[in-house]
Amino acid sequence: MKISLLITKIIIIIGLCAFLNSCGSFKMTDAKEVSPNPDERVKKNMEEGKGLRLSNLNKQSGNFQFASSNPLWRASLDVLDFAPLLSANYSGGIIITDWIETDTQNEFFKITIKFLSNEIRPDGLDIGIHQKICSEKNICNTNKLETKISNELKIKILKTAAQYEKNDLAKFKEENGEYRVVPVK
Repeated sequence: MKISLLITKIIIIIGLCAFLNSCGSFKMTDAKEVSPNPDERVKKNMEEGKGLRLSNLNKQSGNFQFASSNPLWRASLDVLDFAPLLSANYSGGIIITDWIETDTQNEFFKITIKFLSNEIRPDGLDIGIHQKICSEKNICNTNKLETKISNELKIKILKTAAQYEKNDLAKFKEENGEYRVVPVK
């Protein structure tokens, strides 16, 4: 048993040595032949089949904003301040209110706002309103409503967000001065 364990260790060591030794077949090059520009080196290596690019999907840098600096998000929360929130997920781009009780007994509403863009524009928001009507036996029916209320909410949120953005720009100008492009002569 000790001999078989020793043989196994020797085989593993020989295998590792062979594996690690086979990785490094480097060709010496002169520094004058290699471009100092990394983009050119990457392009040359990709053309020669020496490179590996895992993803080319997200070439642009991200536009990261905190929830407190996004006027559309802030405006949505301010407009919905009358309703208890069930979920508010900035990274997921969604706000869901809890069921809101109305004056009519056994009738409730829920508002869902999906953020499709950080830009303040009408197609940047998708607002859904759901109605739940419960019977006396506590059997409830839920329906998605297509009403003017969702459009009115969207308009109010967009107006409030535009005002927030205007105030933020004014505050920025006040703190940093006006940004001007001066041509070089």
